Amino acid sequence: MTRTIVVTGTDTEIGKTVFAAGLAAALGATYWKPVQAGLDEGGDGDTVRRLGVAKVLPEAYRLTTPCSPHRAAAIDGVTIDSARLALPAVDGPLVVEGAGGVLVPLADDLLYADMFARWGAPVVLVARTALGTINHSLLSIEALRRRGVPILGVAFVGEPVEDSEATIARIGGVKRLGRLARVAPLDAGTLARAFAAGFRTEDFA
Repeated sequence: MTRTIVVTGTDTEIGKTVFAAGLAAALGATYWKPVQAGLDEGGDGDTVRRLGVAKVLPEAYRLTTPCSPHRAAAIDGVTIDSARLALPAVDGPLVVEGAGGVLVPLADDLLYADMFARWGAPVVLVARTALGTINHSLLSIEALRRRGVPILGVAFVGEPVEDSEATIARIGGVKRLGRLARVAPLDAGTLARAFAAGFRTEDFA
């Protein structure tokens, strides 16, 4: 049976795609981002390829404008059909990346968290370690739990902030999976080493 892990975040631009690439490469998984909004830099699929992920599925929707998918779809004159967002059948593990945060709308009446609930796959919540992360992380955890979405744990990105990381895990009642340090220069090799230093692959098995 395919092992699917959904990667979501507490916000946008927090390192979610880099984490997803590191996870997919470490597991030898297929990567899929169902909806790509914003094509100026080619999309996140191109990014994860550059970061060492060999198997990348095409998006169900590629939208031009870099904003919430429901708005980007409206601007492009596209209607997002949730039936096209069903999890694909692949050989081996699958890493699925959402866009932005947990409550980002895919359509007027469909949030990412709702889609996660339909999928029923465990979710990794990616959270930054900077100021404000406790509030954002606990709100995201609460939104997922309210919908019955299984949470595999929280993966932090950034410089170590022990109190914030421990507080989120304790109050949120979630597993603290590890922390991905900021990587520079960022390439497949440096990401693989940073991911191996910050996480244990058996926690995602």
